Amino acid sequence: MTLANLDPALDGLRIVTFSDGHLSATYGGRRFERLVELVNAQRPDVVAIVGDLVDGEVAELREEAAPLADLVSEQGVFFVTGNHEYFVDTNAWLRHLGTLGVDVLRNERVAIGAGGAFVDLAGIDDRTAALSGLPGHGANLDAALDGRDDAVPVVLMAHQPVQVEQAAAAGVALQLSGHTHGGQLWPFDYVIRLDQPAVEGLSRHGDTQLYVTSGAGYWGPPMRVGARPEVTVIELRSPLS
Repeated sequence: MTLANLDPALDGLRIVTFSDGHLSATYGGRRFERLVELVNAQRPDVVAIVGDLVDGEVAELREEAAPLADLVSEQGVFFVTGNHEYFVDTNAWLRHLGTLGVDVLRNERVAIGAGGAFVDLAGIDDRTAALSGLPGHGANLDAALDGRDDAVPVVLMAHQPVQVEQAAAAGVALQLSGHTHGGQLWPFDYVIRLDQPAVEGLSRHGDTQLYVTSGAGYWGPPMRVGARPEVTVIELRSPLS
């Protein structure tokens, strides 16, 4: 994906992203280990996990989530909350992810790059977070982008595609999202379109590109029909390269 203003020194920067693992009593174990191995095989510069990782408490899923510690990335592994993180003890999971080497971005950003060339990687809470009752939780893109250099492109991690409306208004170059499962079971993708601007793949919203990854796992029925699971490899390109 070509990003305006991306420094040519960062041409080819590789972000590997996945979403919606929905770790549970029926999804995890060797299946999740294979997912981690697949991510590592792509030799990521950055790993971006865009929400809905778990469907259960830390005590129940500690072993299922353990493979996250094996993720290998040049510049870090990052996570943002999805709506399902707010169905459980959210803060317990956010603390536990830190012990596995996963950095949680909560309405904040980090600089990715080297030698003075960088891109901003920002992450915001899920749009349902404000309704969770947890103090301090709620999507706040303004806080994530406060004080940034407008000449530096922003890649935003936001679980729900609909959050692109605010991202486009804020000048975000690229948003990475999940949530939809690519429909998971046809024809539910038509229902999803009533709430979300895109179900899967790449779309453009003003000057902002949106990529919706179709998810790695499932929710509800343990199946996917017409919606392949996916790990997405995104290579950033400079228009000057």
